[in-house]
Amino acid sequence: MTAALVAGLLAGYGIAIPVGAVATYLVSLTARTSLRTGVCAALGVATADGLYALVAALGGSALAGTLQPVLLPLRWASGLVLAALAIRGAVSAFRQYRGQRLAARSGEDPPHPARAYLALLGITLLNPTTVIYFTALVLGSRTADAVRPLEQGVFVLAAFAASASWQLLLAGGGALLGRALTGHRGRLVTALASSVVITVLAVRMLVAPP
Repeated sequence: MTAALVAGLLAGYGIAIPVGAVATYLVSLTARTSLRTGVCAALGVATADGLYALVAALGGSALAGTLQPVLLPLRWASGLVLAALAIRGAVSAFRQYRGQRLAARSGEDPPHPARAYLALLGITLLNPTTVIYFTALVLGSRTADAVRPLEQGVFVLAAFAASASWQLLLAGGGALLGRALTGHRGRLVTALASSVVITVLAVRMLVAPP
């Protein structure tokens, strides 16, 4: 039981801590909206990690081979969605800045927390690397019969908790960043920097070898 708990925590932090496009977008979204929206978005990411951990725990190492034929389409879909988010964020920031309404966020309603949750859930689910990671790291050397259902449950819950704690930390950082950058220019620079980083990461995802 303890081994399953530790394995789940390590797996959850291992997939969550590396800062990529999704983490960058999460911080930027919280900075531009509110902590409540950021928390919901963070839980969306953690839910996707938890679901992939569940699939890996139930499917075992054979699941990685099953997903191999669709890895390229999923990678392209994920990269294109992230690129679209980067472009949308930059265009929105420019419009608000030119209209001198950036600080008040008027003219465009902030995303509803539920919508932010579903958006980040969907983006994270598009990344097949997550399930490959969980399978290879924890279950790749064991057969499905060797893992008891209770241990599988502990592993999945621990992975979700680890991912959620890190994503919530990122959301908190985004909220602090939003409070610090109250001026028009500060928010514009932050939004553009985030869009650039997300675009670079999306391009790297699209051009990476299979």
